[in-house]
Amino acid sequence: MREPWDVIVRPVVTEKTTAQMEAENVYSFIVNRNANKIDIARAVEALWDVQVDDVRTMRYAGKMRRSFLGQMSRNWSLGRRPSFKKAVVKLAEGDHIELYEMG
Repeated sequence: MREPWDVIVRPVVTEKTTAQMEAENVYSFIVNRNANKIDIARAVEALWDVQVDDVRTMRYAGKMRRSFLGQMSRNWSLGRRPSFKKAVVKLAEGDHIELYEMG
């Protein structure tokens, strides 16, 4: 079994995920690309001592990007944003995770 911090890379904290946390008890995480749903559920349960009801995963392909070397430069540096895997975890009724401190 993998270590929990090797599975969970970081939480996703946006306006949408914050609303889901409050309304539906659903949390989002960026996870290791090779992690499966069982690994993710065990890692969340081990790190925050909660009961996981459901895990949904999504893979996102990295997008092409271009960066300017100067405002009038004709030399474009092409690159790619990294691909990542996101997990949406639904917790049991009454459980919650403190991802960040208020105030």
